[in-house]
Amino acid sequence: MTHTHTTARLTDSRLANLGAQAIHTAFESYSAAFDRLTERAQIRFINREWRSGQADAGQRLDLYRQIIDQVTAEICELLDERLLDKLVWASLKAVYSSLIAGDDAWELAETFFNSVTRRIFTTVGVDPQIEFVDTDFALPPTESRQPVYRTYGRAPTAVLIDQILHDFGREHSFPYANRTAEAGLVAQHVEARLRELGALLLVERVEMITAVFYRGKGAYLVGRLFSGSHQIPLVLALRHEEEGVAVDAVLLTENAVSILFSFAHSYFHVLVQRPYDLVRFLRTLMPRKRVAELYISLGFNKHGKTILYRDLLHHLATSEDRFEMARGQRGMVMEVFTMPALDLVLKIIKDRFAPPKRTTRHDVMGRYRLVFRHDRVGRLVDAQEFEHLQFAKDRFDDALLAELQEVAANTVRVEGDQVVIAHCYIERRIIPLNLYVSEADPAAAKAAMVDYGQAIKDLAVSNIFPGDMLLKNFGVTRHGRVVFYDYDELCLLTTCNFRAIPPARYEEDELSDVPWYPVAENDIFPEQFARFLGVGPELRRAFLDHHGDLLEPAYWQGIQERLAAGEVISIYAYDQRLRLDSG
Repeated sequence: MTHTHTTARLTDSRLANLGAQAIHTAFESYSAAFDRLTERAQIRFINREWRSGQADAGQRLDLYRQIIDQVTAEICELLDERLLDKLVWASLKAVYSSLIAGDDAWELAETFFNSVTRRIFTTVGVDPQIEFVDTDFALPPTESRQPVYRTYGRAPTAVLIDQILHDFGREHSFPYANRTAEAGLVAQHVEARLRELGALLLVERVEMITAVFYRGKGAYLVGRLFSGSHQIPLVLALRHEEEGVAVDAVLLTENAVSILFSFAHSYFHVLVQRPYDLVRFLRTLMPRKRVAELYISLGFNKHGKTILYRDLLHHLATSEDRFEMARGQRGMVMEVFTMPALDLVLKIIKDRFAPPKRTTRHDVMGRYRLVFRHDRVGRLVDAQEFEHLQFAKDRFDDALLAELQEVAANTVRVEGDQVVIAHCYIERRIIPLNLYVSEADPAAAKAAMVDYGQAIKDLAVSNIFPGDMLLKNFGVTRHGRVVFYDYDELCLLTTCNFRAIPPARYEEDELSDVPWYPVAENDIFPEQFARFLGVGPELRRAFLDHHGDLLEPAYWQGIQERLAAGEVISIYAYDQRLRLDSG
């Protein structure tokens, strides 16, 4: 359909109405498709269709760009020669704001509108005339039609838990293997937690979110319980094994739940009509977690990115912080900077990479896209991609700005008193592992080295090989979890060829700087991994005692065989000590 001749005769106000309706219709189409894909998670869990669930997750991640592409093309055709007329867009935004005032997901609708305008205008910085820099609604424009949770009244703890499991099982068709016995075990954990807090061993009420949170091979029932003055999280982690659905673990602390919702995990599939209410509930369980991270964890990553940017603008407006180099060794591919009181880092790809790096900018961006679409299993940091950011020049440390102009002039430019960043990634700031083990107390350092090995194994069973095993490429979160954040050499594990180093032919071979054996591009020699540790004997021993098998080609080849056979290997999003069978 061609609008060129008809739209030329339309008034600006009529054009604004048509454009606003087109974008709103596209948002409704996106939301409906998103919900359909999300709803499938229950079927995948019930039928144990793990590979299909992974495909659904990838399809849902691709959905936003597909719909934005379509509606952008439609708007370009509709507005034609008035496409860049900001007066038309100001009217269009006002009409759109009135259209979404009755939507339960109005905040997501605002971000959707911004995605269209930024695609068309490639706005540098922000432009409140044509985008929702802040929300148009100081208060929710709609009222909750029903609470996101249901309440269970006072009863013996085991009876309460059994009733909760029964209700969810009936509504979501969970074929429990041993529900009542597991309810009793959960009750024991709950009462042990109440003893820790010095609370009465009486649960007065429980409030459970009515929707189930699905991710990977797990399903999670999320809520909170009250005992006297105490409110604690209550999350039941369900697994579906061949014998039926079982409660695998119970999470009863803010830290445990926060790790479950970590920025290093892939997004949940949870069906919710009014995200605002769900996020508000979740914040009562995790008050220290950013609202942006909660939206992202629910699959609303574009809106989470919007809030993240608003948080950054708020920090700039309420502090005198200046951007400075982030702690840690300088990278060969990325320039990383932050602010002293900001828990985020900005990462910019350098213009050129010094040898021995042979990757390209296109390759690096491709690896970030791979991480975005891949199951991050709690070990790969989620990065939000931004374009055309603009900051005041005086908010940059002089040495940092000089460095950025030297190594990333194609991405960073100074325009008068402003610095424009054409492209960057924003991530949570964490402590580089090499710094952590040198500064932490011995017990914490040892625990981090053990978790470093576990992180490598978790990535392996998810079909990811880090490429560069140096400790500086891993980091430690505030919960003590080791995660990986340097993606320029990351690859799929199944593309690697794990080999043992052949015996030397002559004694002099072992003294040579050049290998005495042929090495193909994808050859990996696990027995060399120990040289990447760079730690003292005690930390080295702690790593090898727990993960010495990582130095053997057979370990990696065994994982490859399982992946090639189509197995989706279980990874747990919680400490193994929280499992019901952990004793």
